[in-house]
Amino acid sequence: MNRLISTVSRRCFLAGAASVLAAPIVIRPSRAVANSNLVTMVAWGGTYQDVLERTVVTPFSEETGIKVNMIPAPDLAKIKAMLLTGNVEWDLYTNTGARLASGSKQGFWEKLDPSILELKDLAVAPASDYIANEIFTSGIAWDPKKYDSGKHPVNFAEFFDVNSFPGRRGMRPLPDGTLEIALLADGVAPKDMYPVDVNRAFKVLDRVKSRTVWPPTTPQTVSLVQTGEVDFGWTVAARAKATTGPGGGVPLAFSFEQNVFATSGYAVVKGAPNKKKRYAAYRVYDAPRSSGAPRGSSGQYADVEASGVDVVG
Repeated sequence: MNRLISTVSRRCFLAGAASVLAAPIVIRPSRAVANSNLVTMVAWGGTYQDVLERTVVTPFSEETGIKVNMIPAPDLAKIKAMLLTGNVEWDLYTNTGARLASGSKQGFWEKLDPSILELKDLAVAPASDYIANEIFTSGIAWDPKKYDSGKHPVNFAEFFDVNSFPGRRGMRPLPDGTLEIALLADGVAPKDMYPVDVNRAFKVLDRVKSRTVWPPTTPQTVSLVQTGEVDFGWTVAARAKATTGPGGGVPLAFSFEQNVFATSGYAVVKGAPNKKKRYAAYRVYDAPRSSGAPRGSSGQYADVEASGVDVVG
């Protein structure tokens, strides 16, 4: 675990962040593709990927006969390497709005084809090359058997207060969200969040730097709390919720006193093998319409509506 202890530099956080929120995408059924029998899709792994397979991928495959090969841990560096070598292995890429915006700026995605998109069904128009289709909530998780009421942080000011609430913190080494929760902890109101005061945010992060573990993957934001390597973790609500179900391991508690919203979406990687395959990739997210499964159906929507959160991003 010691290798995860804070060695994160400012550069790791300053990759740029942006987000777009849109309603579920609808693809014209007349453009369904029967000849492309395999789509490789990159997702997050863990419980999110389990739900994605059950509510999105399986209905799609049953409807179209197209197999979806799921690859965990989306990595923009891998995309860059594929494009540089001309060996593109992935078709559909899912990640946060910030990562998608960064990839867009670097020219990683195919342009969207308006002829196969029902734009009137989108609450907000998509970007030129990616679409945001989910919203999720992040906040503070802990082991309730180890920390009784009043012994754990429930908001970000407390999360960054290591004197009142001693223990190791866990945060992803990413700019989007991390800088915002640091500023929320320092008293910045959501309406005054942007443009982000990066220097001020890093001063807040310095308060907990020596007591912070930086999980490299999203599933570890939960597993490190479960194993006791982290006392208080900043994670996604649905990830924490999954620990309370069958096979979830050590059940964790999650605070809805103060939270942050973020978006997640998808893009088609530039250079996907053929045009038909790109159409098939678009259609992956159309399948849940027929199954009745909501977008982001791993529990985020119900959690968000009940939380009374600070909306940032």
